[in-house]
Amino acid sequence: MSENLMKDLIIEKLQTVYDPEIPVNIWDLGLVYGIDFPKPTEVIIHMTLTAPGCPIADEIVQQVHDVVMDIEGITSATVDLVFEPVWTPERMSETARLELGFDI
Repeated sequence: MSENLMKDLIIEKLQTVYDPEIPVNIWDLGLVYGIDFPKPTEVIIHMTLTAPGCPIADEIVQQVHDVVMDIEGITSATVDLVFEPVWTPERMSETARLELGFDI
């Protein structure tokens, strides 16, 4: 499977993971900063949270890991939780902004 197709599948899976306090998935919130493939069957997801002190950070990271590992052909998934650059609402997709009532 091509890297682009694999990336599309990963994005589709990431769109099923939600921050329980915000009714928008982590992809549309702009929490995912990057998806890297060190090897064709290995993926590293670089992501952040809306707040560094998020009490459910471990749960969200585990959910991301689990949904990515569900993809056929992925043998290793690493979630790299970063806080630089700091997340801001400007990273949200237009869909997320509309759902949350932000002006676009």
